[in-house]
This record gives sequence, structure tokens and C-alpha cells, in this order.
Amino acid sequence: MTFYRVFNDHVLLNVRLTPSAKKAGINGVFEVGDEIYLKVSVTVVPEDNKANKALIALLAKHLKISKSSIAIIQGQTSRNKVVRIEGAVTPSDLTEN
Repeated sequence: MTFYRVFNDHVLLNVRLTPSAKKAGINGVFEVGDEIYLKVSVTVVPEDNKANKALIALLAKHLKISKSSIAIIQGQTSRNKVVRIEGAVTPSDLTEN
């Protein structure tokens, strides 16, 4: 089991988001029971969708793609999210700094 699922035209990621962190970034892989997540932290607070927007911005910058190519499709109000990324993205694109 992995934190991602690759399809022909998109990738789905399981993300564990930590808002209000001291430093924003991708912090490796996190395992909770049978679930595996890409651990991401953002410095903004989880109010008014700010943390979700920061997550999208961070992933877009890291992957060098537009923010419109990224959508949170599950877990809008949870730390555990499913993120859809349009296009071809590999796991190494996400875990390399």
C-alpha cells in the first residue's frame, strides 16, 4: 500500500496535513494503521479554508504546476485528505526536495 494511486490522466494522494506548523514543507511518509499518507505541513491556521489553499499552493510550487491542476476531493475539514493532481506526477516528484 502507498500514499498515491496513479491513473491515466491524474494521481490521487493521501495527505496528512499539519496546519500552524513552524515550517511549511513535505515531511516524508506517515503511516497510521493500514493507511499511508504523504505528510505535509503549512504555517497558516486551519480557518476559512486557508490551510487547504496553502496545501494546494505548496504542492503546486513543489511540482512546478498550476494550482488549478490540484484539488482536494475528500477531507476538506480533516487533517487526512485525498488530493487529485491532474497530469503525470511520480512519487519521486513529491518526495524529492
